[in-house]
Amino acid sequence: MPNNISPATAPDPASAFLRLLTVLDTLRTQCPWDKKQTMETLRHLTIEETYELSDAILEGDQQEIKKELGDVMMHLVFYARIAAENKEFDIVDVLNGVCDKLIHRHPHIYGDVVAEDEAEVKRNWEKIKLKEGNKSVLGGVPAGLPSLVKASRIQEKARGVGFDWEDKTQVWEKVEEELQEFKNEFNVVDHTAIDHDKAESEFGDLLFSLINYARFININPENALEKTNKKFIKRFQYLEEKAKENGKALQDMTLAEMDVYWNEAKTR
Repeated sequence: MPNNISPATAPDPASAFLRLLTVLDTLRTQCPWDKKQTMETLRHLTIEETYELSDAILEGDQQEIKKELGDVMMHLVFYARIAAENKEFDIVDVLNGVCDKLIHRHPHIYGDVVAEDEAEVKRNWEKIKLKEGNKSVLGGVPAGLPSLVKASRIQEKARGVGFDWEDKTQVWEKVEEELQEFKNEFNVVDHTAIDHDKAESEFGDLLFSLINYARFININPENALEKTNKKFIKRFQYLEEKAKENGKALQDMTLAEMDVYWNEAKTR
């Protein structure tokens, strides 16, 4: 197939993937913008696309999810194309590499290991990663992850090797303990004497324990907080709209006046 031609439709996954490769090859050789891109210039765009995919998933917008998945997949193919130009690896190496890793890390499917449940699968996964050369169970947690996501991943990794609480009541007791320790930092007569570094540390401990409890009750804390963010944004924007309709500016309104519109937004 000529490099500048791609099929209008693709009837199966293999043909569709070949179509993407062909389109990207054409853009890389003919489009001035695509010609200039490097892994470094694409990096921040890939992060943006990933967050857009995350937003679409939280919104439950299937058409948007489909579109954003395509954008992310295009980026992955683009990285492989750049690497191939530098004779480092190509898309075939990438795909075979991940298949080999999945097969190796699922001996209960492709070997003779027995795994009765999800927890055992995770424990086996972490053991295999350590045998592959990871010096620490936590070594696979990216340093650049947002702190909330990182806390979840740290706890999941530790749980994978059996380092965990026995039940959720113990975890909730820890939450209450950390909450009290945080409150104690402000139970002083002279508020100028508050040790803000210590208070910040205690607040971090409280958040970490809450994230731990969320894990025990199968709540994703990142999703939960982002849904609350979206809910707050919608309600606040309703407040802004109603204030504007009534010829008022928020900064000139009392909290009581704003609460009227806020409560209306909550009932919508």
